[in-house]
Amino acid sequence: MSALQRRVYNLIRDDDTNDLASNIFDGFIIVLIVVNVAQVVLDTFDLPPWAVAASLYVEYFSIAVFTLEYALRVWCAPCMYPEARPARARVRYVFRFMSIVDLLAILPFYIPFIIPIDLRVLRSLRLLRLFRLFKVNRYTSALSTIGTVLRKKSSQLVSSVFIVALLMLISAVLMYNFENEAQPDVFTNAFDSLWWAVATFTTVGYGDIYPVTPAGRFLGAVIGLLGIGLVAVPTGIISAGFMEQIDEGKAEADDNKKFCPYCGHRLDE
Repeated sequence: MSALQRRVYNLIRDDDTNDLASNIFDGFIIVLIVVNVAQVVLDTFDLPPWAVAASLYVEYFSIAVFTLEYALRVWCAPCMYPEARPARARVRYVFRFMSIVDLLAILPFYIPFIIPIDLRVLRSLRLLRLFRLFKVNRYTSALSTIGTVLRKKSSQLVSSVFIVALLMLISAVLMYNFENEAQPDVFTNAFDSLWWAVATFTTVGYGDIYPVTPAGRFLGAVIGLLGIGLVAVPTGIISAGFMEQIDEGKAEADDNKKFCPYCGHRLDE
């Protein structure tokens, strides 16, 4: 591991140990990300020729910066995993979530004809890495709390989502049988009925597909009433999980107050 490699790693590392140069680098990347996301939005408008040319230059510059950054991060991977061999450390780094996001940020430029979708907006996901700039504990603790709640309530969430999905499927098949004969161009198959079921269960109600037969309208009323309660179940589970996590945090904080921060003995003894 060379001294230059260590210096570059300290400049682009993904933790809170930042100096002035690291903060300048992070700020530059954030500005470039925001410019690229704005560029994706502006490209949907009819721009004058000078704006199109400017957008093209910004794209070339951004791709050069993001490609160099990705290459440097792969090169410095042995500094992140010093216990592994350099080749293994680089392979391990490439398959990290944020590394995949970095790769997706530059792939649209190199393979535009293979993937006919503008993936540049994925660069906004790179902001997740740069949360370390905020230096405020509540941001990281809030993100950690969300992950903890989802892990603790995963089984309940999966069960509730499965029940809702099952009811959507059943109602979609029933609605198809009720409405296909009356509206063959609207309810052409079960997937059209499933779109109606999703819109009704979530109480969105777009109105592009709706029943006209008495049986279909009765089923629609029942599904609409069920949707009010069933779709709210996952929200209630997550809310309860947050309350439990908050109570556990308060209890842990109260327990810590009972001990002396210097000697570790209980203060109430």
